[in-house]
Amino acid sequence: MTTVRLDTATEATLKRLAARRGQTKSDVIRDAIVRLANDETEQPSALEKLRAYAGIADSGGQQLSTDTGRRLRELLEERRRARRPG
Repeated sequence: MTTVRLDTATEATLKRLAARRGQTKSDVIRDAIVRLANDETEQPSALEKLRAYAGIADSGGQQLSTDTGRRLRELLEERRRARRPG
């Protein structure tokens, strides 16, 4: 069991919500906690956050998404060669 102290305005809001929803004040508080918990756990993935930006940049015809594995290997190899002592 938990006791919660509310300021006057919040208590009035809670009473109105409970009356409007036909619930007890405890039910309204429980529902609010469940909704907050769901909001916390349902964070969008990085892909979902960036989806609106996918494909909007112009690479000037460079086809940057083509054969990226090979291109990355080449880039890393170039960097490794540049760091090797002569």
